[in-house]
Amino acid sequence: MTEASQEKLDAAEEDLRLIDRVLGGDRQAFEALVRSHERRVFRVTLAVLGQVEDAEDAMQETFIKAYRHLKQFRRESRFTTWLTRIAVNEALQRRQARKEHVSLDESSPAQQQDFPRRFEPWAADPESLYTKQELRDLVEKAIRSLSVIYREALILCDIEGMSAKEAAEVLGVNVAALKSRLLRARLMMREALTTSFEQPRPLVRRVADTAAEVKNMMGMMVMRVARR
Repeated sequence: MTEASQEKLDAAEEDLRLIDRVLGGDRQAFEALVRSHERRVFRVTLAVLGQVEDAEDAMQETFIKAYRHLKQFRRESRFTTWLTRIAVNEALQRRQARKEHVSLDESSPAQQQDFPRRFEPWAADPESLYTKQELRDLVEKAIRSLSVIYREALILCDIEGMSAKEAAEVLGVNVAALKSRLLRARLMMREALTTSFEQPRPLVRRVADTAAEVKNMMGMMVMRVARR
């Protein structure tokens, strides 16, 4: 088992211990759950809504609903997955209420335009070119530029560390659709950021990168910056 997998398992077990305490009448244990998950829930609601104030309201309502319905958590999936599903549903309801609902039909012409137009190489060491704050600003701007269905997939998988199966369950889509959205999101992030990080290289080396390379580079970049 990898260190990351062990940490995830430990966190899941701690969640279950806290849930047992909450169900036993210990309200302070729920405060511990909130502290443990509030940043994750906020990033998820912000990914869907795109506005800080709306995301904060959705986050608050998410935890209220989680507390009220905690007895309904059946432990068939991780608490993180259950809570994230509540957060996504709450954010989607708020987005629909403000009449900014985005169609989930990926075959629409507007979404087809989101596919990246070109592929460029990363600089070998982008962090040497920018301060941490500049990196954070660049990544956050690029994430905000994504269409909502791609932003959701990127946030859940590459920042929150969910598996494709977990993220698909949360978003109510099949795994194939989730993977398609995630690949497009990574490629669009790569395109959005590459002009800031690229260095001149021979034309022969300017070839399309494989999905595995995109995943490795984007995963490390986004997770390293967004978690700070």
